[in-house]
Amino acid sequence: MQQTILIIDFGSQVTQLIARRLREIGVYTEILPSTADQAAAVAQKPAGIILSGGPNSVTAANTPRADDAVFSSNVPVLGICYGQQTMVAQLGGTVEAGNSREFGRADVTITSSSPLFGDEWQKDSVKSVWMSHGDHVSDLPDGFSVIASSPGAPFAVIANEDRRYYGVQFHPEVVHTDGGVDLLRNFARNICQLDATWSMAAYREQAVAAIREQVGPEGRVICGLSGGVDSSVAAILIHEAIGERLTCVFVDHGLLRKGEADEVVNLFGRHYNIPLIHADASEMFLSRLEGVSDPEQKRKIIGGAFIEVFDAESAKIENATFLAQGTLYPDVIESISAAGGNHVTIKSHHNVGGLPDDMALELVEPLRMLFKDEVRELGRECGLPETLVGRHPFPGPGLAIRVPGEITKEKLDILREADAVYLDEIRKHGLYDEIWQAFAVLLPVKTVGVMGDARSYEYVCALRAVTSTDGMTADVYPFEASFLTRVATRIVNEVKGVNRITYDITSKPPGTIEWE
Repeated sequence: MQQTILIIDFGSQVTQLIARRLREIGVYTEILPSTADQAAAVAQKPAGIILSGGPNSVTAANTPRADDAVFSSNVPVLGICYGQQTMVAQLGGTVEAGNSREFGRADVTITSSSPLFGDEWQKDSVKSVWMSHGDHVSDLPDGFSVIASSPGAPFAVIANEDRRYYGVQFHPEVVHTDGGVDLLRNFARNICQLDATWSMAAYREQAVAAIREQVGPEGRVICGLSGGVDSSVAAILIHEAIGERLTCVFVDHGLLRKGEADEVVNLFGRHYNIPLIHADASEMFLSRLEGVSDPEQKRKIIGGAFIEVFDAESAKIENATFLAQGTLYPDVIESISAAGGNHVTIKSHHNVGGLPDDMALELVEPLRMLFKDEVRELGRECGLPETLVGRHPFPGPGLAIRVPGEITKEKLDILREADAVYLDEIRKHGLYDEIWQAFAVLLPVKTVGVMGDARSYEYVCALRAVTSTDGMTADVYPFEASFLTRVATRIVNEVKGVNRITYDITSKPPGTIEWE
């Protein structure tokens, strides 16, 4: 881990942003929940350690702390918010429970020069930062001094330059902090002496070599291919490593968008010549979903059927000993946290479902250390088309959760056509890449309309488009009224079965991005 910064996570909802900001500037980072074996991770000799924020109070008993190994390792340490407070408390300073909380923007005045500030945060300048704390430092440990302060946080930035220990009361990782990325960069480059060597080109070479070593010269791999970004990039990497010893299984549940099943078969089976089993089980899925309206029941049925079909098809592949999955780093972090971390669970995911416990296949997960944006960049590095790499997120249960109420083939066909028109207009107007996710929903409601001087009684279609950085929060995309009018006109004219269009303007929270 000599070229790594280790982030010890005390449960902040924005810890992943610290890692993402550092990786974006070419510095590799790993996140470790504070409940995991910190001493073992520190023994791997990271170049630096960051202590994250968190929801707990250092003044309370039995709240998480940094392991003593952190402060006996002679490694630079940066404490952020709760991380600053636990560092101060553990090194002999004092943290007091606040009488009032400080949330939002605050002006911090730089009072001393420091390698942490570099040239970007000049002495006597004022920076706008994002505060989110209740407790505060009231007395510093020996060797520390204040290098920046604010009216509400007199110990806003502290430093022990001899030991290379730093603490900030605010959150430099969020976009609301002016020049926050500069602080993280300076910690990594000036203090930890790390070079900007982390890139997707380098990762690609490492991943291919790692796959070859794990699978060996004769091993065979099965990859569950959904046609989404994650499984597609994983498949391309594995195929680059072992060639035709990879077989992809594409379970077509009949709940994909218009033309997607054909795109998967054409791209992987024909263009890349990757051995591909196309299991068209759409009739089976629809029959099992018949009469089901509850969204959670839909998910369970789809997940169970997916496992059943995948298991049956993979059993046909002789001598396969490895199973490939497009697991991402946030999945790994959240799985560890769920097993005993400090995070509060916000939501369950839309994944299709887990694979059987008794498959006796060793996992190959070449993307398990990457964030979503890094996977997209890796896909570009591997030559995947932008139409796939830049595709909006799509839930595992597919259109089943975009048809509230009972699902029928007729409803799915109507929704596919309406969704295709909507996305076509978004692309024509050059808006696709500005939007995190856009899709249509077919509501279980029919309304009266007038079409061709005749009465119509057809479905209502809702349109949804949001902006986001990570899917945790989202804002409605502000289309111009003329754009929405054009989309509505096209859908009503071109899609038989729809006579009314609405636009969902709910943010997340209080709503969710998907309707079910």
